[in-house]
Amino acid sequence: MPEPLTSDMFDPVCPSDLTPFRLGDKWTPLVLRCLEGGPRRFSELRPALPAASAKAVSKSLRLLARDGLVSRAEHPGPPRRVEYELTPLGRSLMEPIAAIRAWTAEHWDELIDAREAGQAGRRDANQVAGA
Repeated sequence: MPEPLTSDMFDPVCPSDLTPFRLGDKWTPLVLRCLEGGPRRFSELRPALPAASAKAVSKSLRLLARDGLVSRAEHPGPPRRVEYELTPLGRSLMEPIAAIRAWTAEHWDELIDAREAGQAGRRDANQVAGA
């Protein structure tokens, strides 16, 4: 049996809210990938992320800039342009993201099977509850 978890297992000096993004964050890793090839304007990011709302992409960019992973450069106009670019710190995340992508590709079938089984289980439970 594993040891019980304690309230001091995580270092309070290094809070988890300093983590620049969560693996479960839907858009941040995708925005980082979009910026991998060089600076992009907001309007250039949108076609690659059609399921993401403008608000979600803006929020991801704002948080990435706050955490020093992306730089935001305003170019005077007309028209005024804003470009986003990976910083060296942001670029250093591309290797771990590539590793996660490789792991996902390797385990794709297992992940899909598990997700489908979980969804089927929820449907069955809902049918029993509604009966």
